[in-house]
Amino acid sequence: MPLSSDDRREPRNDLAWAIAVGGIAVVAFASVLLFAWSFATTLFLIFAGVLLGVTLNAMTHLLGLVVRWPHWLRLAIVCLVSAGLLAGVIFLGGTTIADQAAALSDTIKSQLVNVKAFLDRNGIDTSYLDLAKPASGPSATPVTPSTSPTHSLPGADALASSGGAIVSQTLKLLLGTLSAVGNFFIVIFLGLTFAAQPSVYRNGLLYLAPAKHRARATVIIDKISDTLERWLVAQIVVMTAVFAVTWLGLAAIGIPGSFILGIQAGLLAFIPTVGAIVAGVIVLLASLSSGWIATASAFGLFLGVHALESYILTPILQRQALDIPPATLFAFQILLGIVFGIWGISLALPLMAIVKVLIDHFKAEAPLTDAAPA
Repeated sequence: MPLSSDDRREPRNDLAWAIAVGGIAVVAFASVLLFAWSFATTLFLIFAGVLLGVTLNAMTHLLGLVVRWPHWLRLAIVCLVSAGLLAGVIFLGGTTIADQAAALSDTIKSQLVNVKAFLDRNGIDTSYLDLAKPASGPSATPVTPSTSPTHSLPGADALASSGGAIVSQTLKLLLGTLSAVGNFFIVIFLGLTFAAQPSVYRNGLLYLAPAKHRARATVIIDKISDTLERWLVAQIVVMTAVFAVTWLGLAAIGIPGSFILGIQAGLLAFIPTVGAIVAGVIVLLASLSSGWIATASAFGLFLGVHALESYILTPILQRQALDIPPATLFAFQILLGIVFGIWGISLALPLMAIVKVLIDHFKAEAPLTDAAPA
């Protein structure tokens, strides 16, 4: 029996609709990727503010287990205590931190020069390393004394060129400082606003989801929030432990700048794998000036701190928060680091945690969806 024109037109309309929907989806996905690529720094900055808000909210919830006060009062106490601790560290140890930081910077620079010279003596090409040494030797431009009895003054062109260079460098330094300070206060402001009214932003995010998927979106958002809260609280404990053990251990060994080295080790503990390696390299470079015994002791301390963090604290404190294979996390860090720089490396783990929550949720729903027709 031949098909009527209406019956033949219906499959064609369905195919055209499917092609149109697929094309729109591809264009929309490409647009989202282009937007994320173009404004990656801004998006990471907002995400850092969200993480700070989640951290403050988690500490506020922990305080709520002790006292049954209103949310705003507990948040104010958490903020005041955190600000007081930071101000106390700066007030009591600000001079010490500044002196140790300056001495540590000089020590690391000199040790880098020594390491480069050692590699050169052993036939290893280090020409790709630029340690910003002043020009010297035959390649340097010789300075010839003037034979004129009077010193000639620079011309107007030279003065204008020098003045323009000074102004340009000053503007770059000023803009860089303003950008860093501005980003810091943006993160602080976003964190405080998110922590002050978390339900408002949670409900606003849920309203963006279609009504038929709002229940599923609620489960996913609550799971992500709970995972990030538990991970951040555990990470604060790990960072504090790494700071204390590194500081006291290096002070006992006699390494100069032990306090600032402990601070950088604790901060870098926020970045898994890569942060520990960077902190270990900095500790070893700083300890080379104290002799081989001190260097070997510092290396042993680094291995002990790394073992404490990786095999004791992290499995115990974060066992229920995250369960991501190390190779997967490291590959994700390298990928985001190459694409987005320091922001990508620093925020790779919380981003991976969000992705893992989404994957686990849809994996758990898949068997139910398959069993529904049966």
